[in-house]
Amino acid sequence: MTEEEFTEFYAHSVHRLTGQLYVMTGDLHEAQDAVQEAFVRAWSKRRRLDGRRAPEAWVRTVAWRLAVRRRRTVRGGLRAWIGRADPATTAEPGPDAVDLAAALRRLPPRQRHCAALFYVCDLPVERIAAETGLAVGTVKTHLARARAALAGHLGRPAPPGSPGLPPGPGHGVRSGSGPPPR
Repeated sequence: MTEEEFTEFYAHSVHRLTGQLYVMTGDLHEAQDAVQEAFVRAWSKRRRLDGRRAPEAWVRTVAWRLAVRRRRTVRGGLRAWIGRADPATTAEPGPDAVDLAAALRRLPPRQRHCAALFYVCDLPVERIAAETGLAVGTVKTHLARARAALAGHLGRPAPPGSPGLPPGPGHGVRSGSGPPPR
């Protein structure tokens, strides 16, 4: 990937990746920092990154791993990051987004990660399994449990016979009900 291609790749994907990581972590500033650091690492590997090898997936995976590592090593410092928002430059999210973000934070980390990759990143179950290192069946289990928990947290009944996720606001959110595709 040339410098110009990398610059274009960055411009077209940084906001999407930051939003995806924000959903996964629940912390906007941590998501921004992790994505920026992942892009710095990608810059040094830009000659090996190309469209066929899914550079966006590589950056997302590196950013997720960085965020997890930071959370494990700096648990006390995480509270300081949450209060850093500058109200003059940060737009307030809508009430539905706040409710969804709060519900996602109540999920266990693996369920939240799988749900974010499936509903926000629009990845198929097999790609989620490849990115997370989990078995396909394990990803499906996390998705089913996440849908059931989110329906309960959002105060919306799950469809009969299935722990389906009610349609939600936001770009890339799947609106179907029922278990994840097999």
